[in-house]
Amino acid sequence: MPGLLQTASYAYELLRNGLPRASEAEIRNKVQQRMSRQELLRRPSPPDMSVVVCESVLRRRVGEPETMRGQLSALLEFADRPTALLQVLPLDAGTHGLMDGSLSILTTPENGMTVYTEGIRSGSIIEEPMQARQLARSYDVLTATALSPVESTCLIRKLLEAP
Repeated sequence: MPGLLQTASYAYELLRNGLPRASEAEIRNKVQQRMSRQELLRRPSPPDMSVVVCESVLRRRVGEPETMRGQLSALLEFADRPTALLQVLPLDAGTHGLMDGSLSILTTPENGMTVYTEGIRSGSIIEEPMQARQLARSYDVLTATALSPVESTCLIRKLLEAP
């Protein structure tokens, strides 16, 4: 689940389990930092944002059932924004070129394309045009394989309504 789309309770559970030696204050501080980055999406003119989430992320229980319901509801709210595009990659989609981490692509008229890749403990900024284009192509293949935005929100609603 991209940090920009996480609810506070979802982020708290991820950080609490991912950083077992961190104090309660450290975890709460990290959650607050993550939540403050989301202000970018609440601006009067937020950036366009396209996200593909693997179905396994939606089905994996994080915290209590209420935490997951809140997270799924937040995804539906995100998907309803005019500047947002949310797709779910179904479990049966098979392997793809971006399985070993997350990918963020930033495009601007001035600077072209910058790609940020992230694994479990590290991240890389890629500005070299050929490498950035190759990763963008992998993302294009991923979006073509994923469910449509309408099918994606239907699946999220179905999971939200499940007992």
